[in-house]
Amino acid sequence: MRENNQTTITEFLLLGLSGKAEQEEVLFGLFLGMYLVTITGNFLIILAISCDPHLHTPMYFFLANLSSVDICFSSVTVPKMLVNHIVGSKSISYIECMTQIYFFITFPNMDGFLLSVMAYDRYVAICCPLHYTMIMRPRLCILLVAISWVITNLHALLHTLLIVQLTFCSHNAIHHFFCDPYPIMELSCSDTFINDLMVFTVGGVVFLTPFTCIIISYAYIFSNVLKMPSVCGIQKALSTCGSHLTVVSLFYGAILGIYMRPSSSYSVQDTVATVIFTVVTPMLNPFIYSLRNQDMKGALRKVIL
Repeated sequence: MRENNQTTITEFLLLGLSGKAEQEEVLFGLFLGMYLVTITGNFLIILAISCDPHLHTPMYFFLANLSSVDICFSSVTVPKMLVNHIVGSKSISYIECMTQIYFFITFPNMDGFLLSVMAYDRYVAICCPLHYTMIMRPRLCILLVAISWVITNLHALLHTLLIVQLTFCSHNAIHHFFCDPYPIMELSCSDTFINDLMVFTVGGVVFLTPFTCIIISYAYIFSNVLKMPSVCGIQKALSTCGSHLTVVSLFYGAILGIYMRPSSSYSVQDTVATVIFTVVTPMLNPFIYSLRNQDMKGALRKVIL
């Protein structure tokens, strides 16, 4: 092992969200409950879309993919924390930590790209309804998802390889319940300038590209909606976008508040916002989409009953 660019640390310690035993017990129960709700809710959405032929449309195809990613996203961080609590350990191996970082970067970015694709789908449905089936063909839908996976995996690989190059000396305690890239970089005794630079350049492009697509899509949507002659038509058009806009607000609001700044400014208080980003948002997505969607409600009733 080369000493100039490899760590001598073989594991990290995940200190969790609280140092008090009684609070950790409460947090364990809370995280376990939210994780089970996340898995169950998103799995039901995937099952409902798969079983109902009426939902075999581009919009629900993207929604099923979003639910799959949310299951994976939540599974990257929560299970390890739950297992550590049960066995009474706070450790995570170096390899496990780097793997967690890789998938932690991959799945949120995939969420962002899927949300942008869904915004484009809503744009075509509202602004070009007569050409919708011709534009949103199955081949295009699959291609958009495949390209998103390639970009997000390459992006995650870049940042993970940069973190692997950092040197860690003696401190290995992370004030978090998972291997968040920013707290990890704070532990390094190496210069993290390149890492921060990549976050603001490559990371910024990967973040802003889908976000810009969402803004542009909704700019055209609202411009088109305002031209509609009937109030009923406006309400119907906006109702198809309400769920998506709610998820976008939660998702991008959390990212902007936590990660779009230097790693040196990361504080323990940011872990609360990270919980919203990593645990709460994936849990709320199925409720947001199902409660506001009559077709989804009907499909879920068939699956459950």
